[in-house]
Amino acid sequence: MEFRHLVSFITIAEELHFGRAAQRLHLTQPSLSAQLQKLEKSLGVQLVARNSHEVKLTPAGREFESQARIIVAQMDRAAQVAKATAEGRAGTLNIGYNLPASRHVLPEALIKMTEQHPDIGVSLWEKRTGPQLAALADGSLDLALVYGHPSTTDFRYRRLLHRVPLVAVVGRRHRWADRPGVPFAELEGQECVLFAREQCPAMYDSIFRAAADTRITLSVAQTADDPGATAHMVSVRPLVGFASLPRAISMGMGAPGSSSVAVKLLDPVPTLDLFAVWRADETNPAVSLFLECVESPEPARIDIARALSA
Repeated sequence: MEFRHLVSFITIAEELHFGRAAQRLHLTQPSLSAQLQKLEKSLGVQLVARNSHEVKLTPAGREFESQARIIVAQMDRAAQVAKATAEGRAGTLNIGYNLPASRHVLPEALIKMTEQHPDIGVSLWEKRTGPQLAALADGSLDLALVYGHPSTTDFRYRRLLHRVPLVAVVGRRHRWADRPGVPFAELEGQECVLFAREQCPAMYDSIFRAAADTRITLSVAQTADDPGATAHMVSVRPLVGFASLPRAISMGMGAPGSSSVAVKLLDPVPTLDLFAVWRADETNPAVSLFLECVESPEPARIDIARALSA
């Protein structure tokens, strides 16, 4: 069964006249008759009854006509969607993001994306940097909003946020809990809780770069997979953890009833840049359309002093 045979049959059903149907389809009558015969042979039923006086549909033909119209309409819709997707007017976009992106990038970008490209469906997936880049590589994400950017030529990137500060995370009973800020060098001799580097290479490297700049050695006593686990661990042991300032604020660190406190790190302040990352061979036009919706002629900065005093 071929798609053109369905179109020819529907035209015959509408005209109930082979001459007029053939004319509409720009076919000869013998060619149209041959198409109908092939269709009937493939189905094993007679669809059209005709004699020298009339052409009419058989009961099977009437039922087949209704189903054939559904199939043709679906094919037309599929063609329209495919064309719209290729032109960037429709389709899907899977975006991975972290917390700073959810606060400082996504809200305005999603509003613009919805207004300008309402037929593009956007799905959001909150993940840490490592899992986002892995998902980007295997094709399950189209765009990653992450700290840092990969050095491989397999990806392209664009900076969206500049110098997102990191803070120390301690428990309420820790001796730093009431201090407005702590020089990074005072981490010497402190037992720390840290995540595995593959979870967020840029954050991990920023912390150890600050340690190298102050000529201290960090003592990593415990590991934790996420900021929530870090907050729990520092609340029961005299450990020092790390989090981005937006994450610390979102978790209410330092708020009444919170078991953990965010403390500014000084001299130096370890920071991170937030990037949009996509595949170098990306063919989904929705990626570039989304990036056009992100306002960042100059990467934004997050003010640590103002944020912690708010």
